[in-house]
Amino acid sequence: MEFDIVFEGGGAKGIAFVGAVNVIESGHHGYRRLVGTSAGAITAALLSVGYSSSELMESLIEKDDFGNPVFSAFLDRPTRDDFDDDDIENSLTMKLFRQIDLPLIPAQGEHWVDKKILERLLSLKAYPSIFSFIERGGLYVGSAFTKWLEQKLEAKGANYSQLTLSEHYNVTGKDLSVIASDTTDAQLLVLNHRTAPRCPLTWAVRMSMSIPFAWQEVIWRRNWGTYLDLDISGHTVVDGGVLSNFPIDLLLSDEHEVGAVMGETKPDSNRVLGLLIDENLKVPAAPPPPKQKVDDVAGLEGKIEQLKTVQRVKNLVETMRGAHDNQLITANEHLICRVPAKSYGTMEFDMSDVRREKLVEAAALAMSEHLKNRSLY
Repeated sequence: MEFDIVFEGGGAKGIAFVGAVNVIESGHHGYRRLVGTSAGAITAALLSVGYSSSELMESLIEKDDFGNPVFSAFLDRPTRDDFDDDDIENSLTMKLFRQIDLPLIPAQGEHWVDKKILERLLSLKAYPSIFSFIERGGLYVGSAFTKWLEQKLEAKGANYSQLTLSEHYNVTGKDLSVIASDTTDAQLLVLNHRTAPRCPLTWAVRMSMSIPFAWQEVIWRRNWGTYLDLDISGHTVVDGGVLSNFPIDLLLSDEHEVGAVMGETKPDSNRVLGLLIDENLKVPAAPPPPKQKVDDVAGLEGKIEQLKTVQRVKNLVETMRGAHDNQLITANEHLICRVPAKSYGTMEFDMSDVRREKLVEAAALAMSEHLKNRSLY
């Protein structure tokens, strides 16, 4: 069976998809159309260029030079060097400073003082992340993820990391759709070779995984062309899960509007397979998650994950990711494999080897049961 498959978004919990993909492969199934949001977009993109489940697993267990999971590098904190002089000069912080009248300092000298204060703040270990959150909508830069994805794409073919969505389709023949959210116009973006042919594959996935408040927003560049016939240059684009974390309807509907986005491939519900991350299903034998520390003093000294503000952001992300396309899920339950992920965090990119292994095993078991129920395994 060649599936039309949709991968839900779920941040670090998307690691589970490797287990499900392994079972799909062992059942000698393939893919006709691939749709993914956030972590699901990463999985879909890698599958579309030829990654196998074993190769995906190798990527999961990679370690950096210090023995840390390579995925933990995705939480890349900004430094002063990530902001140019224009970023600082036009920042909200600087605008607020300009409204403060400093006594005994001439007006022409106040701006010099303001710049010096802001530069000193940016020299602190924690403040660049706070500045990034205020100015660019996220605590982390996202460059480490982009670099990792480019390396993975290059491993499958020279210049794969530079492919546009149109070029990707011409090279691979795979019908890939990546889901993102245009927050400027409050519209869902289904990025593929039909809707955004000039958009780079790497940046399509980067936009799809840009969880608000966690990673910096992406601004659509003019040289990426239009979305359908719309000029969205300068628009802010973030994680597709903001508007639709599980767009299974794209694979089922034959309405004209969907057809313009998804092409002329005839919908076939027998082929549709949805991978849904279910935070209510327990992962058997999984060790408990690490306890989160809250210590503002330590956070200000550079361990920003311990700041109360950062903890609030992470809790908000978990709540936001828990909102699903409920009506679609209920109507298509028989097409959906629910992947257990209880107690796992969206931002848990540094999960232990044992927690990762149990998550992957649980996904494999869930997929086996789902395919058996559909007489496909």
